[in-house]
Amino acid sequence: MSDLKHVCLNVPKINMNIQIVRSSKLSLSSMSHVSAAAILEVLKKNYINADIAIVDNLSGLQVLVNRKPDLLFLGMQYVIDNNNEKVWLSDYLDDLNIPYTGSAQCAHRLEMNKHRAKQAMIDAGIQTSPYLVVKRDDDCEQNFDSLSFPMFVKPTSQGGGAGIDTNSVVNNIDELITKISSIARKNKADSLVEQYLTGREFSVAVIRTENSDELTAMPIELVTQPDENGISILSRSVKSGNDETVLEVTDVDVRAKVSSLAIDAFRALGARDYGRIDIRMDGHGVPHFLEANLIPSLIENYGSFPKACMLNDNLDYEPMILRIVHLAAARG
Repeated sequence: MSDLKHVCLNVPKINMNIQIVRSSKLSLSSMSHVSAAAILEVLKKNYINADIAIVDNLSGLQVLVNRKPDLLFLGMQYVIDNNNEKVWLSDYLDDLNIPYTGSAQCAHRLEMNKHRAKQAMIDAGIQTSPYLVVKRDDDCEQNFDSLSFPMFVKPTSQGGGAGIDTNSVVNNIDELITKISSIARKNKADSLVEQYLTGREFSVAVIRTENSDELTAMPIELVTQPDENGISILSRSVKSGNDETVLEVTDVDVRAKVSSLAIDAFRALGARDYGRIDIRMDGHGVPHFLEANLIPSLIENYGSFPKACMLNDNLDYEPMILRIVHLAAARG
């Protein structure tokens, strides 16, 4: 996979104005200030004009586009207008012919609604565990007979392991109702209730080859210490602490199955250029789609996407960021 590698030589900077777009509002931004700063350092080394743009509303987005950027490195999906409606950055920028990194609105809509992403997998014939959605204002009298314990409960939206903790794996109806109520109260979200998968967990970086529609999958296995209940899950505390152990996937058969599922899932979402697909096996070793992140964390040595790029193909941080920019620029 040597085509993924870039040699960053001491060459003149490219005359482009690239803005990294994030929000100061946690509810809008998918990119931390740490990630934005790391990306900016790379871009400033390679482009004449690069900066971070904070966009919190529609007027802020309009101010940004009036600066006539050549390309936007997106760290958020939408802003809220005066009518409390979402304005998707991808749609807005497409109308203005301004290139941007990553996927378009249709893929982000699925990614951000985990139950809809799972349904897209089912519609495409891709393995994912059976599920139900419980609305946060529901009285929990829903029929759960289609699932059996243990089950796994998490918010239908929100990333970074939000709402996932030692109580996410439930073994009876009382634990299930307690966790659903907790998500409704603390996360202000509906609950996604899934059949719990007891096998190994993987995260797969997917990235497109330049000047081609070919996708490369780079899987890693994620291992966590069992909690007090003997359960190993990627909780919010594990993710935020970067505490998981990352392993190379050396088994040829496992690697092929996980990579194939990741690419199929990426395409089923309508995603493009780059993203992360999370996968977990059942007790029989069959991989299942968990969820996707199409604006994954891009902090060096942190988060699954950069780690997968480095471990699989020795794709270092700077060439990884430049690859994402090049893919977007090619559409301009």
